[in-house]
Amino acid sequence: MHNAKPLPSYLVQRYQGWKATTYAENKTWYRRLAEEGQRPRAMVISCCDSRVHVTSIFGADQGEFFIHRNIANLVPPYEPDGDHHGTSAAVEYAVTALKVAHIVVMGHSGCGGVEGCHDMCSGKAPELEEKSSFVGRWMDILRPGYEKVKDIADESERKRALEKQAVLTSLENLMSFPFVASAVETGDLSVHGVWNDIGDGSLEHYLPTEDGFKVV
Repeated sequence: MHNAKPLPSYLVQRYQGWKATTYAENKTWYRRLAEEGQRPRAMVISCCDSRVHVTSIFGADQGEFFIHRNIANLVPPYEPDGDHHGTSAAVEYAVTALKVAHIVVMGHSGCGGVEGCHDMCSGKAPELEEKSSFVGRWMDILRPGYEKVKDIADESERKRALEKQAVLTSLENLMSFPFVASAVETGDLSVHGVWNDIGDGSLEHYLPTEDGFKVV
């Protein structure tokens, strides 16, 4: 591989700073994690967005969350077709191997992937309709969610509603996985949907009894 380059200097400096401080102060903890393996209590499925920092929001330590990130925090429906399914593989490993007790799907404000889905479904982004668009084909997962909010008159409200539909769509698709449904039925697993407003730091969780998101 001749195209790979050494790490940028700023990342090298940050690593060296971490190794000299955080790691040096917690050597025993890191060695324990290495020797004993991981036992996360929860899986978190969040967006790739660099502004979404799950461990900071929940004050989590290393080893506490099994985190999977993708565009718009989406879970595809269960489709064992032999193709590559990174998200589905992560869910399978979390539930069947790690035996996590919770799966949390976390959406957020200003999601670029959701906005792309909105624009694609409303005819404003024909480039995403191309078969060659990885983003577009991934956002096809959210098309049913767009159908539920497309009649909201205000565009900003429509996009925010679609961000929450991304969470609900993922929760519905999670339950199409037999091993997820089985674990939920036995009480070994619970699924949760949350949405974070990046600007004001608020967190809303979905309450099935009210069929809506409420501030935590």
